Amino acid sequence: MSRVSYVNESGIGTIEMNSPPANVYAIDFMRDLDAAIEAAEKDKECRVVIVRSAVKGFFCGGADIKQFSANTPRQNREMITFAHETLAKMSRSEKIYIAEIAGHALGGGLEIAMACDFRYAAAGKYRFGLPEVSLGIQPGNGGTQRLTALIGAARALELMTLDLRFTPDEALAVGLINRIFSEDELHQKTLEIATTLRDSATLAVGKIKRSVYDGFYPAMAAGLALERQNIGNLFESADAKEGFQAFGERRKPKFAGK
Repeated sequence: MSRVSYVNESGIGTIEMNSPPANVYAIDFMRDLDAAIEAAEKDKECRVVIVRSAVKGFFCGGADIKQFSANTPRQNREMITFAHETLAKMSRSEKIYIAEIAGHALGGGLEIAMACDFRYAAAGKYRFGLPEVSLGIQPGNGGTQRLTALIGAARALELMTLDLRFTPDEALAVGLINRIFSEDELHQKTLEIATTLRDSATLAVGKIKRSVYDGFYPAMAAGLALERQNIGNLFESADAKEGFQAFGERRKPKFAGK
């Protein structure tokens, strides 16, 4: 059974993640997400795509840390490379991808949301964050680059190095998300915006997207390659081993900086 589905209703595509309890992902989940994005891209009747969760309380909890811990560094490198390629398909597309967020978006989950073009969120007590430093590693699925592009280097560094968690209101204030709606209104409001895009000059919309991304962020590809290299090296570090082990044992890690 696929953990990620794709449907098209009247020209609006929906990619829905459904892997309780938290939509954490390993390689099989990422393959399902990749297949859903491919389906949206090949669907000529699809003009805009919403990415959302069917799991209450979570957009996506990020990568499966237990699986990362069990993998070899090489397997983790391969996972990161595949995940980068998957999210790049959304960034490279001329279709607009909208993240509809009604629960925690952490680690790789926030990275999925940041690979979308718009982020609309529900009001609530959940959090946005990139907590990888607490495991002795760094964000590895585009987070170091896309977060910096969205909120600036100083705020991005602070969030990532201090393991800060933003509320929806804080995320809106720094530019991480576009708008906040009440939980009851979120899906309808997102559909209304998607409908506006569906009915617009989508050829022009696509060229606007490409002009912004290819013109304003020409170094993004090089930055993402550097991120892959750095997290690959960190997977082999003693600190990462300690971080994964401490996570499994539910204790505070003791990092040695090596």
